Amino acid sequence: MAWLPWMVRKPVYFLGRQWNGVDIASVFTLSAIHLLALLAPFHFTWSAFWLGVALYYVTGVGVTISFHRNLAHRSFKLPKWLEYFFAYCAVHSLQGSPLEWVSSHRSHHQFVDTPNDPHTPLKGFWFSHIGWIFDYRKRFGSYDGKLYNVGDLKKQAYYKFLHYTYPYHCIACGVVLYRIGGMPYLVWALAVRTIFFLHVTFSINSVCHIWGNQVWDTGDLSKNNWLCGFLAHGEGWHNNHHAFEYSARQGFEWWQIDITWYLIRFLEIVGLATDVKLPTELQKNRKALSNKISSMEQEGRVETKVK
Repeated sequence: MAWLPWMVRKPVYFLGRQWNGVDIASVFTLSAIHLLALLAPFHFTWSAFWLGVALYYVTGVGVTISFHRNLAHRSFKLPKWLEYFFAYCAVHSLQGSPLEWVSSHRSHHQFVDTPNDPHTPLKGFWFSHIGWIFDYRKRFGSYDGKLYNVGDLKKQAYYKFLHYTYPYHCIACGVVLYRIGGMPYLVWALAVRTIFFLHVTFSINSVCHIWGNQVWDTGDLSKNNWLCGFLAHGEGWHNNHHAFEYSARQGFEWWQIDITWYLIRFLEIVGLATDVKLPTELQKNRKALSNKISSMEQEGRVETKVK
């Protein structure tokens, strides 16, 4: 598409930094959908509300099961038709194409909580929560838009197609919702649902690197946060995830709600999910922060006796 190189590679300078076409489009898109969501009290119907809830789970679990655990971390395998179906559901979350989402997330794990982290907390809560979305160069390392760390996805025509067309699918969804239910459906099933899950997802990058508890020795700021775990379909058990990035399951305890894992487990039982990766008990013991603290205390007592 002729417009894409210009959108990505032609930055302009204002407000103290460089912006490219994608940055500017992101500002306008998120501003517009936030403003549309403000109309929610004036266009409320129960059918629109419940459709929004349903799409919140369809598109949200699409992100967590597809973009995150399946594509970014290869935590399990699915038949191609099902893999592509979940990816298409995720596209309607308005969180970018599969190539963009996976690229920035892989960079996050590679450079977690350092200046090279796409949503580093070192630049403050606002940046780690949403400001990074408006900085293409920070997300992908440059303005060339080549997305170096997703070569496995670039080989598949389907993901390249979604990369170049994903905004049109979201627009088409909005048109369909409006034709079916008018403004209530557009406001609640598109705007409110999208905004709510966007901020839930953003909170994994911001809130879960500030508030919560750490049970694993990960060497970073990742935290387990029960509220984010509930709202983000299991993604809020973020310290668990950083300890075992490859794990298809992120809620390790029975009380750690992980809806995405429940779906993966169901797909495994019926034979659709294979090569499901989970940490062993030995791996958990080696990573447990409590074991490290206990070991350090024992070493300290030994050193005291020697002295």
